[in-house]
Amino acid sequence: MTHTRTLLAATLALTLAACGQQTQAPAPVAATPAPTADEAIAGAYLVGFRENALGAQSLGAQELAAQAQLQAQAITAAGGVLTSQWAEISAAAVRLSPEALRKLEGNPLVEYVEPDLKRVALGRRSGTTDAQGGGGLSAQGLSAQATPVYTASGETTWGDTALKVPTLRASNYTGAGVAVCIGDTGIDGNHPEFGKKLKGFKNFTGEAGRDNAYLLNDVNGHGTHVAGTVFAQYGTGTGASGQQDGMDANGVVGVATGVNLYMARVLGDDGSGSSSGIINGVNWCAAQLKSQGGTEAKVVISLSLGGGRASKTEQRAYTSVYNKGALIIAATGNDGAAVSYPAAYTNVVGVGAIDDAETKADFSNFGTQVDLVGPGVSVLSSVPLGHGTKASASGGGVTFTDVQAADLSAKATFTGTVVAAGGTNNEFCGVGTRNAALSGNIALISRGTCSFEEKVANAVGSGAKAVMIYNNAAGPLGMSLTNSYSVPVVGITQADGQGLLAKLPTSGTVSVTGADYEYFNGTSMATPHVSAAAAVVWAAKPTLTNTGLLNLLTSTAKDLGTAGKDNNFGYGLVNPLKAITGQ
Repeated sequence: MTHTRTLLAATLALTLAACGQQTQAPAPVAATPAPTADEAIAGAYLVGFRENALGAQSLGAQELAAQAQLQAQAITAAGGVLTSQWAEISAAAVRLSPEALRKLEGNPLVEYVEPDLKRVALGRRSGTTDAQGGGGLSAQGLSAQATPVYTASGETTWGDTALKVPTLRASNYTGAGVAVCIGDTGIDGNHPEFGKKLKGFKNFTGEAGRDNAYLLNDVNGHGTHVAGTVFAQYGTGTGASGQQDGMDANGVVGVATGVNLYMARVLGDDGSGSSSGIINGVNWCAAQLKSQGGTEAKVVISLSLGGGRASKTEQRAYTSVYNKGALIIAATGNDGAAVSYPAAYTNVVGVGAIDDAETKADFSNFGTQVDLVGPGVSVLSSVPLGHGTKASASGGGVTFTDVQAADLSAKATFTGTVVAAGGTNNEFCGVGTRNAALSGNIALISRGTCSFEEKVANAVGSGAKAVMIYNNAAGPLGMSLTNSYSVPVVGITQADGQGLLAKLPTSGTVSVTGADYEYFNGTSMATPHVSAAAAVVWAAKPTLTNTGLLNLLTSTAKDLGTAGKDNNFGYGLVNPLKAITGQ
């Protein structure tokens, strides 16, 4: 009690002193550039208060509550609005005017004020953007590559094969008794792959109408895909009409079908969220632990999200959650550059991506913070029912294989005359280029020097009712566009496109329909593989701490690349079977 009174008196004195005097601007220090509008939430900040040497977690409940009250008063006194408070890490999320920001920065209780950063989902539909050689996801896996080491079979995806899931399942290693809590865009709880077995769901974005796992909440689709990799049940599926070509009738199967699955909706409809919302979601995941009043003995937190700027508050939060016993696993990012946050933080496991030939995905970020890698290229998993796309195309009497819909294509079917779009090498380049012969017909265009967006815009502007773009290299062609279109747009292989070109004039059909499964690329896809593998191992070895589990996973991983830990693969491909059995 004496200590509490001393804390109250000292803290209150500092607060009142700060509020009653003219604050002075802090001395200039070297700092990173201010975040852009794409990197931070306007007017939103995270405040970190000074902690003693042992941190806020060393305080008793009464002392912690008293300290939190005084910190909240300091925010209010400066003119700020408190939106979230995390007493255990002496931090809070606030809304501040420029004047309130200046006042709060001058308060001696405050260690720092930093932007509330944006974080984004780190995966999307397999395909290539118009950017070549730059950041972001590219066409790895869509052009010729090394012979696959792992292949799909039945419900078993190539990622399942890489992690030896059939052998694990045969030995009843499914993760039963361990929770996996995913922080993402939500989940379609009605998808048959989940069997209505979701253990918990909560929305942390503030978006209205997104609070029920069994009503529309995953507009983006990313979270449902991630969840399927972890938890898709064996022997379920949605039927042929919702499946991609070549899929098993029962759909796909997840790595850890026996876990208790939770979804913290921390990313919104557009696939982005705030640091503060994600911290709230991660804390909710940790609150499921028995030691925190929940029902779960072990919790793996899976975060297929990130951003390029560090946050002191995030580091405090992830350290606090790790110290409670949870294992946090996060995607390293898709820029082909430095590891993103939160994967780069201490006490967070960073996961990179490989393809089915055990090659590092060209988009996968690299650095010393890469701990493990997992399957992350052309990963097949569930998406919200009907929200995916399935494409088909034919021409000249031939039905094509490896047809992929552009990401913003209309869902429609058109049959008509196929017409070469024209231009150099049939690439149909030049903004505003038009060809009247395309009106009412199917435009056949070659991939080439100008963007997919430019080609499609030119074709639709010419009156085309459907568009086929054929690759200029071996392999299928998936495409990412800038704008949505009212006609079906598909990519076909170079061989099919050139063969069709030689048969013109002829008729053809282009069709894009809804699907319940999709192929995605990203370290976002690698992360749930590793998270699920961690859960399977933890269930088999429940006496391990989170630190012991991580040490086991890294020491038993399949070494790839340079011998030993390296910046591309970390310790290597996670190997749950070896971690459990030693083989």
